[in-house]
Amino acid sequence: MAGTSSDCNPETAPTVWLCREPEAGVLSCPDWLTDYELATVAKFSGPRQREYLSSRWLIRQAIGRGSQCPAGHCEPVSGRPVASARPEGWHLSLSHSGGLSGCAISGQPGIGLDLEPLDRHPHWQKVVRRWFTPDEQAWLLANNSHEDFLRVWTLKEAWLKATGRGIAGNLQTLEVRSDFSLYGDRHDAGWQAASGELAGFLVTLVYRHDHLLLPSGGLLAGPTVDLDLDRPVPPDSPLAFSRHRSITPAPELKRNPYG
Repeated sequence: MAGTSSDCNPETAPTVWLCREPEAGVLSCPDWLTDYELATVAKFSGPRQREYLSSRWLIRQAIGRGSQCPAGHCEPVSGRPVASARPEGWHLSLSHSGGLSGCAISGQPGIGLDLEPLDRHPHWQKVVRRWFTPDEQAWLLANNSHEDFLRVWTLKEAWLKATGRGIAGNLQTLEVRSDFSLYGDRHDAGWQAASGELAGFLVTLVYRHDHLLLPSGGLLAGPTVDLDLDRPVPPDSPLAFSRHRSITPAPELKRNPYG
């Protein structure tokens, strides 16, 4: 990992840490929240509040593991948590779904995480016809595989997060071929993607790195109701990424005129 408690090591492969939200109906607001986070969580209640608080606990655990700092000494930048404020130098991406939170961390900019339940999107064909490229439509509809669709969808979502763009008008900026070769509209080198399955979820990471590196990570024992950052938190199970691809710059992608 990092060489000291405050230095970022760009040679380290990205990591992805996951946790489940506590089952308790109401979580306490811990004293380690920043003023910005306190103001934000005050706007939420119920499941949205549990999700927000759990993810802030997870962010600090992820930064701590990357920097080798105690989690209680770590925090993200204010606003959208795309980087660390203490210690500086780490780039972050968050994803939430179905009571599971994920935080990816890298020493290099350009990182995007998406996770989805493996049984999600029962009417996925409509999404493909409306938003995907003609080539993607052809092979996905012919294969009629929900699993293939989910892999493509999470790749696109993670790509847009990593490149700092929203979904609107941009889902076709990454094209996924039937052999899962990847073609993107960015021409800087080092873009790559990896995906794996854990706890009934598909976890997909897109990231930019100078070297071809497979990410790692795992599912952490979830936070306690008081969201204690000082309690040791060993991983429950490792996250194995079974697919790893480079993203090839495409001179021009053939767009779906209806997308």
